[in-house]
Amino acid sequence: MAFPQLKLDNQLCFRLYTAARLVTSSYTPYFKEFGITYPQYLVMMLLWEKDNRIISEITERLNLETNTVTPLLQRMEKQGLIVRQKSQADSRQRIISLTGEGKRLEDKMKDVPNCLAQKIMGNGMSIEELQAMVPLLDKFINVFSNIEKDQPR
Repeated sequence: MAFPQLKLDNQLCFRLYTAARLVTSSYTPYFKEFGITYPQYLVMMLLWEKDNRIISEITERLNLETNTVTPLLQRMEKQGLIVRQKSQADSRQRIISLTGEGKRLEDKMKDVPNCLAQKIMGNGMSIEELQAMVPLLDKFINVFSNIEKDQPR
């Protein structure tokens, strides 16, 4: 190989991509049970934290584009998990609110994070190692958010 810096095993981005894919797919059995997807789970967690959000709050917090979130919300509305209503303050904005079913789903899914954590710890990673990753990942996300802001579009 002429350029070792291009070797796949030398790429941090590949490790992050692989880790993200594996973590996301580890949730799949739980999501199938409740009839939702990983992106829908992220939206639900935001709404469980604070209901009645405008779409721009959701897109900003999840770092997703509106054209990704809108169809996701449409599917969730068809599933009866949320309702989308025009804002009375600004008719251009839609407010996303949980339905009764969406609220009940929180109680049904409350054990999912602990179940996954138990599987992780049962496969050779300690709770301390998991907790140590959080600030490093937060810093990493912050650095790359700043890099992205500085890049021309």
